[in-house]
Parts: sequence; structure tokens; C-alpha cells
Amino acid sequence: FVKPVCRSVPAMVAADEQDTKKARTELPSFRLNNGAMMPAFGLGTWKSGPGEVETAVLASLECGYRHIDCASVYGNEAEVGAALKKTAIPREEIFVTSKLWNSMHAASDVEVACKESLTKLGLDFLDLYLIHWPVSLKKGHAFPPKADEVTDVPVEETWRVMETLVDKGLVKAIGVSNFSMPKLQHVLELARIKPAVNQIEGHPYLQQPALKAFCDENGVIITAYSPLGSPDRPPRVFDESDPVLLEDESLARIATELGRSPADVLIRWAVQRGTVVIPKSVTPKRIVSNLEAASKPLPEATMAALEKFDRGLRFIKGLVFVPPDNQGPFKTVQELWDE
Repeated sequence: FVKPVCRSVPAMVAADEQDTKKARTELPSFRLNNGAMMPAFGLGTWKSGPGEVETAVLASLECGYRHIDCASVYGNEAEVGAALKKTAIPREEIFVTSKLWNSMHAASDVEVACKESLTKLGLDFLDLYLIHWPVSLKKGHAFPPKADEVTDVPVEETWRVMETLVDKGLVKAIGVSNFSMPKLQHVLELARIKPAVNQIEGHPYLQQPALKAFCDENGVIITAYSPLGSPDRPPRVFDESDPVLLEDESLARIATELGRSPADVLIRWAVQRGTVVIPKSVTPKRIVSNLEAASKPLPEATMAALEKFDRGLRFIKGLVFVPPDNQGPFKTVQELWDE
């Protein structure tokens, strides 16, 4: 277990001094296949806007977070780096993840991309580096990408260079993100250095028990993103027909019975089922309350009730990566997810 100590954040004291000072928790960590410990709770930085990320990272570190989840495509690694430079917390106590974007899968690009992230973050090494999607795109692609901008770089080519990043000390562990069971199995079969983590969408509407069991059996830790159902996801991936997880009436009843908020219940559910969870927030009060929620166990009856919520529903469907007549290996979302 790790026991972080909370300190005040000068820039944010006026708004949330009491919340920030009081946050003291104990949270589990998971041992990765390289022997390193990965905190079960971290700060997500996807969708955090310019001017928000540095302050949010500083606030999270000062109130006890020791895990920051980043990616080159988020466009805010320099701000994260500015916060890491300012904090007094030793580098070895902070677990930092970044991700290789889809347009950098070619063997000649992987190390370049990793070093670019390291430079922006102001770090000598990453604790974890992930292949962001099992989809390859051409450099300079639009977003969403056009059909002729989707390409096919074999995962073997990308993974071999990912392994050399470990050999060179640029990263401590490597893994994948948004990989289905068959796609993860393929990497496990070809790997000299096995993937340590698979970062996937995870919440009660999308529990993926078979994939979780497979990861558990193979020593791959799951990190759950969008644990609250990503209500602020970008318009390009928003489907208005989808339900809103945080407005689920059964979830609201459970939360009321426990004297907690729906968001608190969702965050602790993810930790308690044995996954890492990385909710995003830039609000000081929420940054603190998310950490507190993650450390407060739910009754087993609540966990059993939440297990029945599973709908196999993805909020992040991946449709943007399978445009009609694309040149990649996956022509449909069913092929992308192997469903």
C-alpha cells in the first residue's frame, strides 16, 4: 500500500483549502510484470484544456495522487511537464504513463515519438508506455481520419521497437490500449517483453468480464478509462442515443443509500474490482473527492448489484477509425473490437 501525504497548493488554496488539506488516504498498488508498483488510482488528462492541466496535476500531486496518465495526442504533455518540474515530490514516487499515437507505429517513428513525449514531460524515462490504439494512421492525418489515411502497420513491427525502449531505459514497462482479447493474445504470443497493461474503457455498463479474466490470467493489469461514462466526450464520438451513466436511476438509488455520489460509487467500483482507474478532473474539490472515493470500500452487496449493470455498451466506439472503404485491416467496429 502507498500512503500519500497531502499538502496545500498555493494557487488553489483560496477555493478549496479545507478539502485539499484534509485528503489523506490509503490506496492499493498493483505489481506489474517488471516488478514495479503501479498506483491503482491516477489522474486522467484526456480532455483537460489548455491552461487547466498544469494546475490540476499540481493539485492532484499535492493531495496524494502518485499516478498521472498522459498521451501525446492529448496535446497537453508540456503542461503536465511544467507541473512535474514544479512539484517537490521526488520523480521516483510519481508513476507517469504516456501513449504512442496511431500515426507513429512505423519502426522508424516509435522511438522518436517516445522521446518527444519525454521532452515535453521533462522526464528521463516513462514508467509505462502504451500503444494507444490497434489502428495505424498516416502522418498528417485529419481528425477524424479519411479512408485513405488509415493504413496497416503490423503490430509486430511496432512492438519490437517498444521492447527496445525498455532495453534503452527510456521506459520501464510497455503495454497496449484498446486491445481486444484476440489482439492482446497476438501480442503476448510474439512478445519478448510482455505487455504489462491494457488500458480500456471500463465502467458498470462495459465490464468486459472475459477480457478482464484473460488479463488476470496473463499478468496484464487493466487500467479503466472513462469510469464515469465520459459525459464530456468530444462531439465527434458522441452518440445522442446512448444513456448517461451518471443519471442511471438504479445507480442513484445505490449512491443515496450509501450516502455517496454516483461518481464516488463508480470510482470505487473500478478500484475494488481490481483495475486501475484514471478519472479526469480539473476542479480542485473534485480532484480531492475522487481520491477519497477511491479509498472507501463498497459493500459486497453493492458490488454484486453493480455487476448486473453490464450492457456491453461502449461510449468510445472507435467509429472514427473505421471510415468506409478505409485501407486498414479493420473495416467495421466489430472487427476493431472482435465482437
